[in-house]
Amino acid sequence: MKVYLDVCSLCRPFDDQRFYRIRMEAEAVIAILNGCTGGWNLVASEAIEYEIAKIPGEEKRRSVENLLQFAQERIVIDEAIVNRARIFYELGIDAFDALHLASAESAGAVFITADDTLAKVIMRHADKISIETHNPVEWLMEVTANGSKDTQ
Repeated sequence: MKVYLDVCSLCRPFDDQRFYRIRMEAEAVIAILNGCTGGWNLVASEAIEYEIAKIPGEEKRRSVENLLQFAQERIVIDEAIVNRARIFYELGIDAFDALHLASAESAGAVFITADDTLAKVIMRHADKISIETHNPVEWLMEVTANGSKDTQ
């Protein structure tokens, strides 16, 4: 199974852990990354790399960059991805998020985000955006409960 963690999700292990939700999402992201060493495939992209490079604070930026070592696939932004991202952008999705979504879709990956606003926009346009989208905690609970930790 291919998973695409957006930068919001990848940052969770390095965000302020005093907040319960952030701590739960951080633990889920770590578990997902661990799963990418034994069956799941983490998909990265040029969009992820570019956005990570913009993270303020060298320590956090390097820590998040190090998570990309788990990636088994890297999506290069091409014309088809840009065109699909434009469609998402026209639906009200931020430009970077649109590139992430189009990259995940291109890879045939599940799109995992800790950004509730983004997830709501995607759900609102489910007739035009067919990519499976989840919060890290919800997705991990679902695949664990369904026993679908295998590859697809």
